[in-house]
Amino acid sequence: MKLNCRLSTLMGQHRLSIQDVHERTKLSRTTVSNLYNDKATRINYETIEKLCALFDCEIAELLYIDDCKKEKK
Repeated sequence: MKLNCRLSTLMGQHRLSIQDVHERTKLSRTTVSNLYNDKATRINYETIEKLCALFDCEIAELLYIDDCKKEKK
């Protein structure tokens, strides 16, 4: 299982850049970029709160678990 982030999708829907999200949330550009590119290894509650507030969404709209079980042959 892998936790993934839909930040790039939400940003696209709202036509926001990484810089826009950085300025509106006061999160670091590195944090926003890592989440946008789905390369973050951890995320704290404050970050989730700020992003959910910005996009007026629930946590499940921002983060999801990819259950990538491979079939054994």
